[in-house]
Amino acid sequence: MYNLAGCYRNGEGTEKNQEKAFYWCQKAAENSYNLAQRTIANYYYNGEGTEKNLEKAFYWYQKAAENGDEAAMNNLADCYYNGKGTEKNLEKAFYWLQKAVENGYKIGMNYLAMHYENGEGTEKNLEKAFYWFQKATENSNIKDAMYNLAVCYKNGEGTERNLEKAFYWLQKAAENGNKNAMNNLATFYENGEGTEKNLEKAFYWFQKAAENTSDKDFYNDKLCEECKQPFIDYNWCQQCNIKQFQQDFPKWTSKNKFVDIFIQEAQLNAKNSYEVLEWIPYDRLKNINYYDKGGFSEIHKAIWLDGPIYSWNFNEQQWNRLSDYEVILKNLSDSSSFDKFLNEWKYHYNCQKKSFSKFIQFFGITQDPSNLNYTIVMSYARKGSLRKCLSSIIKLKWQHKLQLLNNIILGLKIMHESNLIHRDLHDGNILISDNYEAYIIDLGLCKPVKDLSLQDKIDENYGVLPYMAPEILRNLPYTLATDIYSFSMIMWEFTSGDPPFNNKAHDHQLIIDICEGERPETIDNTPKCYIDLMKKCWDSDPSKRPTIENLEDIISQWISYVNKYYELNEENSKAFIYNSIDTIQFRGDIDEFVKANKALSQELNDTSIKQSHPLSCYTSRSLKILSEGHPL
Repeated sequence: MYNLAGCYRNGEGTEKNQEKAFYWCQKAAENSYNLAQRTIANYYYNGEGTEKNLEKAFYWYQKAAENGDEAAMNNLADCYYNGKGTEKNLEKAFYWLQKAVENGYKIGMNYLAMHYENGEGTEKNLEKAFYWFQKATENSNIKDAMYNLAVCYKNGEGTERNLEKAFYWLQKAAENGNKNAMNNLATFYENGEGTEKNLEKAFYWFQKAAENTSDKDFYNDKLCEECKQPFIDYNWCQQCNIKQFQQDFPKWTSKNKFVDIFIQEAQLNAKNSYEVLEWIPYDRLKNINYYDKGGFSEIHKAIWLDGPIYSWNFNEQQWNRLSDYEVILKNLSDSSSFDKFLNEWKYHYNCQKKSFSKFIQFFGITQDPSNLNYTIVMSYARKGSLRKCLSSIIKLKWQHKLQLLNNIILGLKIMHESNLIHRDLHDGNILISDNYEAYIIDLGLCKPVKDLSLQDKIDENYGVLPYMAPEILRNLPYTLATDIYSFSMIMWEFTSGDPPFNNKAHDHQLIIDICEGERPETIDNTPKCYIDLMKKCWDSDPSKRPTIENLEDIISQWISYVNKYYELNEENSKAFIYNSIDTIQFRGDIDEFVKANKALSQELNDTSIKQSHPLSCYTSRSLKILSEGHPL
């Protein structure tokens, strides 16, 4: 009966029908099948397949708990704690939570520790609270327990004060997404507590914390030394800083009024240090060395002696800066393209302002005195391009691959919400930082949707062939769906570790093949749900591709559910899968990702070097030659 309910619930062998799933699950529950008892409680709790009824949910959680179901014990404790379906009773909440933990429900350890910490339903006992926080972090990724353990070490609660261990667990919790940990970790870096002082990392984690909160008063606990008004961002008083920038205007010029206006407007409107642009004297750049070559410009690496601004120093009346800062220089070799060059970086800057961690930071503009070429100064991503990282990305667990993909999606979402199309998205235009943040770059071909209403001329179509959508190869107009197709190729790379079509010549024949529906072969042991989504993204019909919002919704849910799965022991994993009705439709997806993770270790032992076709090319180029039937 319970298996039949599962078929109706998941649409396996029949159409999905939550009402019938509820009916057969209830039948199984009435026959004392404890897993069905907990599941029927979930149905009542969430109002799926039947009307929401917390009293009946409580009844069935109690039945399942009494029959030894540890997840039901945890849910029953939650009912008592919050007074859902029964009267609030902290003693009974503590009792059932303790029973759940004793029966191996690991995620309950964090909550049990909090009962001891706050004296809820039992006597306050900080030593036991520390013990259970520590147990909860062993062999698990319970981010809240990591943060709580860090607080214990920071304050010396239940254990000796230890700032190094506090820093360690704050870092673990922050990397796993705990917002409070991000803020505290930033403070540790700022003050050099438990680690070396690092203002760049302090700024990074303050911004990550702010980006992950809707609290408008996030920075309002600190006041400006000059005007005594609250900072609007990390160590940033806009009204005072505007005055400092204005006083410096006469001290510099690019000798180009459009560049001057662009930089000055950015400074006057900067709401944090991340939004500041500067005219950077070329003689303040040292150790300039060739780094790479893109489709349209050369790239050099350098040291910016002054480094970027992060706040104003009222005592010394000068900007606080991150000196000796590694940067990348991207030059404009064709002065006739200056307008396009400036537009590219205006688009980039406007997107950068909307999310500090999705676009590489653009610091300002300089000019090479030897040739008078304008040059962009931007942040250096240590791991380089996504293409260079594929060999390491392929080894990541699926929850980490999904997180990296989601970072790319969020950057693309900012562009699409700004009505911008990238038009040249590929693995060379995405940079990876030390902590696996993904930054979109090279918006040189980017255009607003409104400017693409008419068909572009074929000699204006540039790109890396395997990432170009079939409609573009047919010289049809670009749409937002064009970027989604390009993203599908990045999805594929995360399964293969290779760029798409690297075994083929990138010539006119490949254009024909792509237009006729050829796509890269799917890779063994890739989750089916992932393959299905990838295939939707590379559909030949742009109208059938998901939007960037669809992608974010699906992948973020996968991340959430797979991470929650791994918060529990393998033995107790099914306790989570059935614990929330919201995850039922994703149960099969979770199983697929877990299975794929288990296959990873075997695959890594069976790696072989693959040779690329000599006529494959992953640099952006014009399609005009190909359209005439000539190979590249």
